[in-house]
Amino acid sequence: MKKQTIYMCVMMLLGVLSSCTDDDSFTTAPSHVLTLSVDTVNIDTVFSNVPTATRSFWVYNHSGDGLRCQSVRLANGAATGFRVNVDGQYLAPSSGYAASGIEVRNKDSIRVFVELTSPENGKPDPQLCQDDLIFTLESGVEQKVNLRAYTWDALKLTNVHITRDSLISAQQKPIIIYGGVEVDSGATLTIAPGTTLYFHNDAGMNVRGTLKTLGEEGREVVLRGDRIDRMFDYLPYDRVPGQWQGVRLYASSYNNHLAFIDIHSAYHGVVADSSDVELQKLTLDHSTIHNCQGYGLHAIHAKLTLLNSQITNTLESCLRIDGGNATLNQCTLAQFYPFDARRGAALQFTSTQAPLVNLSVSNTLVTGYADDVLMGEAGDTAVAFQYLFDHCILRTPKVTTADSVRFTQVVFEDVADTTHCGDKHFANIDTDNLIYNFELSSLSSAIGKANPQTALPTDRKGRKRDDKPDVGAFEWIEPKTE
Repeated sequence: MKKQTIYMCVMMLLGVLSSCTDDDSFTTAPSHVLTLSVDTVNIDTVFSNVPTATRSFWVYNHSGDGLRCQSVRLANGAATGFRVNVDGQYLAPSSGYAASGIEVRNKDSIRVFVELTSPENGKPDPQLCQDDLIFTLESGVEQKVNLRAYTWDALKLTNVHITRDSLISAQQKPIIIYGGVEVDSGATLTIAPGTTLYFHNDAGMNVRGTLKTLGEEGREVVLRGDRIDRMFDYLPYDRVPGQWQGVRLYASSYNNHLAFIDIHSAYHGVVADSSDVELQKLTLDHSTIHNCQGYGLHAIHAKLTLLNSQITNTLESCLRIDGGNATLNQCTLAQFYPFDARRGAALQFTSTQAPLVNLSVSNTLVTGYADDVLMGEAGDTAVAFQYLFDHCILRTPKVTTADSVRFTQVVFEDVADTTHCGDKHFANIDTDNLIYNFELSSLSSAIGKANPQTALPTDRKGRKRDDKPDVGAFEWIEPKTE
């Protein structure tokens, strides 16, 4: 019995050794090749001298025998700025941007990681930057994966300090801000029409003086993050919130006027610190604040005027007003933030931190996913808490108490009616691809509901409103029929 057991163990060991020997054999037959998961690694458009996100692909061996690479190398070496790691081996400058002896066993795979920091190309427009990653097998067979990106030279500004009245205008190259922009008290920074500022993730704009934008329809001022590549094939980083720090208006900052500006994918879009409510803190008109990881606009005891503006999709409330004096007309406040179900309100207003001496909301659309996206919170009964909604559409339970005098000609959305409320107001709410168009759809109950006496003459896009104006920032334009 003991001899039989020893015999069985020996046979099993021989079987294991035989199996390992088969798996560990390597062929030099030219017909046996690797299977590459891609033939091209495309990193989209990136700024020169700025490291990209990492891309990866797989190398499989379905050939029936082991394969060994005589070399894996970058064809152009240091010329293009690509960096490659193959199965844990970095293709380093010291090794000639190559590695040798990399094995891919039968029915096994390895992973390849690719990054790029491209040199400047000296051209005003994005230029193609490409290289080939070449796998040379011991049989002499070569297999290639093309690495490519379009690289864009940029003007890089670091720790911009505005000490006197200054103008920033569009340049031949895009403008990237590192470290942030500081506007001193007493100084005015003006941003010219058609200017886009790309902020690195640690950068924002801190205003102790005054900020003005001179955007125009078709030539808007854009404040955004500096990532122009993609997180996934379907998702540009520009659609991801929290890409930069946003704009802060400090206590000493007054008379800020932001016209035709697009602020998006920031942490907080705009924060307005406590100040004298008799003096205008901020006028926002024909503007958009969208897709923020914090608040869209958070004002603390300040005087604000918001006209023809869209504030949408934020983790915290789209618009939060803690006391002060605020006037809204023809605005769209819509809360469809897709990244967290605990998203805030579309409009939140309080007198818990400071007296709310006035909140006047006219011809404004306040909606979102939740059943109630309008939140008001009163502080001490001795503190002012004054608000009025007129000719608005509100996604909040209908007010039937004594507070109803604060709501005139208001349409309260029926959350049970899935046809004329929430996302049905808008032209496109595509949460799969994170694409949003907050212009009105033909189904919206906002059409024709604004007060002609107080409606603004044009909409967010500068289009003339008709004699039956629509609630919200956008006028619905009936499609022309042939």
